[in-house]
Amino acid sequence: MKLQNRIELLIQLKEYLLANTQEWQEVKQIAAIHNGWFTLDFIDLSLKNIIEQFLGHNELQNWVNSYSIPELKAPKNVGIVMAGNIPLVGFHDFLAVFLSGNMQTIKLSEKDDQLLKHLVEKMGEWDSTTKQYISFAPMLKGCDAYIATGSNNSARYFEHYFSKYPSIIRKNRTSVAILQGNETIAQLEKLSDDIHVFFGLGCRNVTKIFVPEGYDFVPLLGSFHRYKYFADHHKYKNNYDYNLSIQLMNNRYYMTNESTLLVENDSIFSPISQLNYSFYTNQQMVLETLRNNESVQCIVGLDIPFGMAQQPGLSDYADGIDTMGFLLNL
Repeated sequence: MKLQNRIELLIQLKEYLLANTQEWQEVKQIAAIHNGWFTLDFIDLSLKNIIEQFLGHNELQNWVNSYSIPELKAPKNVGIVMAGNIPLVGFHDFLAVFLSGNMQTIKLSEKDDQLLKHLVEKMGEWDSTTKQYISFAPMLKGCDAYIATGSNNSARYFEHYFSKYPSIIRKNRTSVAILQGNETIAQLEKLSDDIHVFFGLGCRNVTKIFVPEGYDFVPLLGSFHRYKYFADHHKYKNNYDYNLSIQLMNNRYYMTNESTLLVENDSIFSPISQLNYSFYTNQQMVLETLRNNESVQCIVGLDIPFGMAQQPGLSDYADGIDTMGFLLNL
């Protein structure tokens, strides 16, 4: 399968997603039933980002043109361990391996084992050669290289099992935002999206904000109101009630709009339903600390505009590791 054939097949996949056939709607419904965090709205949001950021013809062509992708006579088999925190979170790894001309064996997360499998099956129907390039397995053995995404704990196992092979091992990451205190309502609403979409479960979701001394939190809390419906989602509500009880039992100060907690906490990681904050007096010192923190995926408000955290482009590599470059150097 030539590179241009692979690009054309991905464009066909984009058209299939846009058509939103009854068959595809049923698959999405099954995925939503299987995983309570995968609401249909958030599945569609993830797909919207994939369609607009990953599968545009110009975007794909410009991306591959920035590399020298050979027509491989002896492609490697790359094992991919995919996470399942948000819908189709491993799509970029799948895309990179496919376009590089290598084969891939995918171990799907049990939390997200419906969507990508269906899309690959459709690609196999359109071009049977695809089946030689992409397969799924419950365990990964005998691959030439590995890309694995998981928690810090699972990363230790990945490093042990895959240490003899070329590999990319991704650990826990999260994103933060730095506010100046003069943000408009529109900017705060976009920041609210960065915080809340996918229930805050993605590594690109903002879980900690840095605000200037004397910051007025009222407008920020107001911007959260469009996500107050989270309180009707039982899994989210259970987390909110638990984290609220922690604050109450420990007699800690907190703010809330009854669906999102604002808590002063030094950690950049916060539990579901909670947003941590810290005050700063020297923004440059905060920025230097964050730039040296390998657990930070994005700095919203400076590196990325508000509202764009969950819209990475093809060259916005997770953990800053050039996946395509890695694949082409195997």
